[in-house]
Amino acid sequence: MPVSDSIAASQIQVNRGFLWRVSFIAGLGGILYGYDMGIIAAALIFVRQSFGLSTQMQEMVVSIVLVGAMLGAIIGGSIADRIGRRSTLLWGGGLFIFGSVLAPLSPNVLTLIVARAILGLAIGFTSVTAPVYVSELAPPQSRGGLISLYQFALTLGIALADLVGYWLAGEQAWRLMFGIGAVPAALFLLLVLTLPESPRWLFAQNRATEAQVVLTTYTNEAGSRLLLDDIHTALEAKIDRRWSALWSPAARGALFIAVGFTVLQQVTGINTIIYYGPQIFALAGITSNKNAIFATLIVAVTNMLATVIALFLVDRIGRKPLLYIGVSGMTVSLFMLAIAFHQVAFGSSLGMIATVCLVVYIACFAFSMGPIAWILVSEVFPLQIRGRGVAAATLGSGASNFLVSLTFLSLIKAAGNVFTFVIYGGFCIVTLLFVRFIVPETKGRELESISAKPSVAVN
Repeated sequence: MPVSDSIAASQIQVNRGFLWRVSFIAGLGGILYGYDMGIIAAALIFVRQSFGLSTQMQEMVVSIVLVGAMLGAIIGGSIADRIGRRSTLLWGGGLFIFGSVLAPLSPNVLTLIVARAILGLAIGFTSVTAPVYVSELAPPQSRGGLISLYQFALTLGIALADLVGYWLAGEQAWRLMFGIGAVPAALFLLLVLTLPESPRWLFAQNRATEAQVVLTTYTNEAGSRLLLDDIHTALEAKIDRRWSALWSPAARGALFIAVGFTVLQQVTGINTIIYYGPQIFALAGITSNKNAIFATLIVAVTNMLATVIALFLVDRIGRKPLLYIGVSGMTVSLFMLAIAFHQVAFGSSLGMIATVCLVVYIACFAFSMGPIAWILVSEVFPLQIRGRGVAAATLGSGASNFLVSLTFLSLIKAAGNVFTFVIYGGFCIVTLLFVRFIVPETKGRELESISAKPSVAVN
């Protein structure tokens, strides 16, 4: 950590209770993200039966939410920079409620697709804004852990979705599975109303007095003064606020890091397990729908619990060491899964082997790529275009997620189980190289110092 950052951090005293409360409320957006992404794994089995869906139509029901998320990221990034982080979260909460009510009322698959697209818009709004909002309030020494709460909430949402799916599987109540999401959506909307606006955004809008008021609610006078000085210095750099500014020399390095890493996060195959977990376990010989959903629930709970590791370690040992360990574990587990599918002699043991491999894979992802991707993208961009920068990274994530989810079942049919998971394992190796040579270490650094020189990888 640079000396100036270390000195500044030592003078900032914060009200941790306030920051944890803000991070928790912002994290509820992650629960909604995780629930609406995860619930399709169980619901799709019964939606398919109700509407008689083909393989391609199943892929559309799953992946349309990602189209909405990409559009929501583009719109949400601009809105977050124009009207504020808090207001954008409120819009996202309203969309979550609307989509969660429309989905269970769907009389046909086209209406369900529209509802899922609306939920995608809400995901785009909140996934762009919540990590940025938390990063702009958090002090450097605890920023990684606080942003990781969003990823933890996302994994909690996925686990809750799988639990609800398992609970309602006997009744095949897919409409209720979707409708339950309206409850946390309403709670999120109400709690966001209690939040202040980001002081960094207020200062960027020439509302310095309001920014000072917000800062004094959670930091001491010296910390408030230091943060305002840093923000003022960052704003003196004349950076174009248009989307084209992301290609400027001041932002190009950050854009490559953020978009590159979020794309790699998706093409390593994580959401094939989230969306198609029961189908993967069926390929491994678990024929009961309920047992396949239960195996998916085990994976989701592992995802949630392993994320706690990142909460405690990301600000202690750094981003890159966790990435080296986690991505290496993902690589090994995917190749082991491919080998298991190749060895037909495993017979009835294949279901257990597949479960173990996927549990190890998801655990390694959960304490590394899962939370650290959103930490990095909220740290590396200059303040003036941070919302748009995170939107671009979210768009890259959504596009690659869409491609993976839209092609997974077709890839399994065309290339087979073994080659499919070898492909995802190969992308894990590419990710290790990207971390080694491109990703910077941002632990303990002020946002302004990171965005000033984000493209230098600290090993």
